[in-house]
Amino acid sequence: MKILLIETATQICSVALALDGRIAVRRDSDTPNAHSTRLSVFIDEVLKESYLQPRDLDAVCVSAGPGSYTGLRIGVSTAKGFCYALGIPLISVPTLLSMAALYSLKHPEYKGLICPMIDARRMECYTMIVKGEMEILRDTHADILDDASHLSLFTSYLDGGEVMFIGDGAEKTRDLLGIHPNAHYDSTFRLSAEGMLQLAEAKLKAGQTEDVAYFEPFYLKDFVAKKSVVHGLR
Repeated sequence: MKILLIETATQICSVALALDGRIAVRRDSDTPNAHSTRLSVFIDEVLKESYLQPRDLDAVCVSAGPGSYTGLRIGVSTAKGFCYALGIPLISVPTLLSMAALYSLKHPEYKGLICPMIDARRMECYTMIVKGEMEILRDTHADILDDASHLSLFTSYLDGGEVMFIGDGAEKTRDLLGIHPNAHYDSTFRLSAEGMLQLAEAKLKAGQTEDVAYFEPFYLKDFVAKKSVVHGLR
């Protein structure tokens, strides 16, 4: 199977080409606000480096969110365009689950829970709790980390065993949860499209594809348009 993997839910813009269960080529950039300029270039590069044409693809998988409104729109619209033009399936993978899958892939020795976290600004984070073979114990939530009820929820998981906090929102929990012996942090973790590989292949084999016409990213929070501060605009 040849699957194009697209990750644009956060500041990271990542594209990978999966060939029969392995990542053949990958491109990543953490340059802010560069998804619109880098994504198409990366797709072209990974295809050319693999000596493939778009028509050779079996499916396209996109990170479904939550995350950056703009990043998600760019990634999903690009994925839809490929799938519609080529007549191939569209697959979506929850961004937080993809993060957990990537950490598990890189650290097979770790057997505790994984809490992927995406910074949603101020003291809010998008979170999920994942166990073992990508079993979701707590699905995607927007948690306010200075709220006592949310902190007690994380503490209840920590009291039961080790929890690895990963992602750009993880550092927000370090001071709030105190020095809990079961709380661990991986500051080296970096999101990439590689984490989507096994999830995408499993979905494609199971026929769990999206409707290209109607699929929308999982924003979790509504987009709020701000009033322009440019002089002369209202």
